[in-house]
Amino acid sequence: MVAEGGLWIGSDGNYLNNFVIRKRCVMTNVELHYKTIKDLANLLQRREVSSLEITRDILKRIDDLDSNYKSYATVMSDEAMQAARRADDQIGAGNYKGFLHGVPIAVKDLCFTNRVRTMGGSKVMENLVPTFDSTVVARLAGNGAVLLGKLNLTEGAMGGYNSAFDVPLNPWNTERWAGASSSGSGVATALGLCYGSLGSDTGGSIRFPAAACGTVGLKPTWGRVSRYGVLALAESLDHVGPLTRSSADAAIMLMAISGYDSYDPTTLSIPVEDILSDIGNGVKGIRIGLDEKYVKDGVDPELSRAVLESVTLLQSLGADIVEIKMPDVDEYISFWRTLCAAEALSAHQTFYPARRDEYGPYFREWLDIGAEVRGIDYVEANNQRNQCNGLIRLAMQGIDVLVCPSTIGPAYPITTEQMYGPLDTNRDLSYQRFTVPYNYNGYPTLSVPCGLTKDGMPLSLQFVGHPLSESLLCKVGQTYEHSTKHQLVHPIV
Repeated sequence: MVAEGGLWIGSDGNYLNNFVIRKRCVMTNVELHYKTIKDLANLLQRREVSSLEITRDILKRIDDLDSNYKSYATVMSDEAMQAARRADDQIGAGNYKGFLHGVPIAVKDLCFTNRVRTMGGSKVMENLVPTFDSTVVARLAGNGAVLLGKLNLTEGAMGGYNSAFDVPLNPWNTERWAGASSSGSGVATALGLCYGSLGSDTGGSIRFPAAACGTVGLKPTWGRVSRYGVLALAESLDHVGPLTRSSADAAIMLMAISGYDSYDPTTLSIPVEDILSDIGNGVKGIRIGLDEKYVKDGVDPELSRAVLESVTLLQSLGADIVEIKMPDVDEYISFWRTLCAAEALSAHQTFYPARRDEYGPYFREWLDIGAEVRGIDYVEANNQRNQCNGLIRLAMQGIDVLVCPSTIGPAYPITTEQMYGPLDTNRDLSYQRFTVPYNYNGYPTLSVPCGLTKDGMPLSLQFVGHPLSESLLCKVGQTYEHSTKHQLVHPIV
């Protein structure tokens, strides 16, 4: 094994992770709980393993580990075992439904589940028991997936937690950030406590936990996935999408949950294509846009170096690297606060202000901000959003995919007390530089691991595509993964 830049090359010529941090991680493709959905599906279809066996093992792993890492809000053990038995019977009878059939997954506790609490990380909703499944949960079930349970999140899917609920802990370092609202999804997926999960992203909350916990995170095109039965933070910015351990798995989950939904008129009528049919065809001729200044300015040097080395690798694999100039988007990010706070107030009007004191200090203050937004402020913020969208659209002309970091740096140190609040009004908004603009315009993004820092924390790069280009993003992601093997490195627990 020899070094090249910040990456390592194995004897087979493939790029591997930096093993300076060998004590902090393990590279494996052996353990059943770390199998990809795609690989596990092959075993299930051939009946070399049973869904019941797998589900029982994952539930035991949750029982063994999650008291320390706190990714689950509700474990649905009985329901999961029943679903696993049903899947085994169906597969045994020749009624195989596809890649998710019999595969244990979990969803963020914003997604309604029939007769199971959906709390949204908020005490005001701790007794909310829906009488129907959200569309995404129903579609996962329709594909034969086994729902293990509901995953912890920040209150209302904003930035801080309610003290009535646990804070998920980053398995790479429990004193580092686990990635905001879909933190439970990132932690559970990284630890092998599910084979894939659903998160939501309003300003980065699929990409942040993916980056912090070393997983893949796919934020689909806005409207690609139904939000019916998913508790809202800010409806014009909210996206629902998967966190997985490979780009192919993200594609599998996206294909299951996407498509038009009559219950959500904002969904797009264009069906998602069979992403897997093209995913292995490489990146030759794909035009990948790079603005080196955009990648480096204000970004942790280890991260920017890893992203640029990844671009060099993709070029060696046949991609055309196109130099572009990205606009300075930082001036537009502050308007996200106005949009998100005002829309959050609308989403929580049933409980706020009547039950204001039951919210945790972080989200309570966020709703207070929303209550102060005037109509003229919202209009101005929306105008600024549209200007930002236009500048990015112009910058991305002539390329197929933009490459950039998922965040400005690796997961940072933080305490549980800080995560419970109060709201930090002085937070550096540049942390959302690579996320918020793609919530503004609804473009699809794919975050994938691109190495580890010298102290063993995950690094993540992001591919941004044009609307409805998830198939292309997953193809680029899979090609990159197969040439680096970063997705095979897991935290030691």
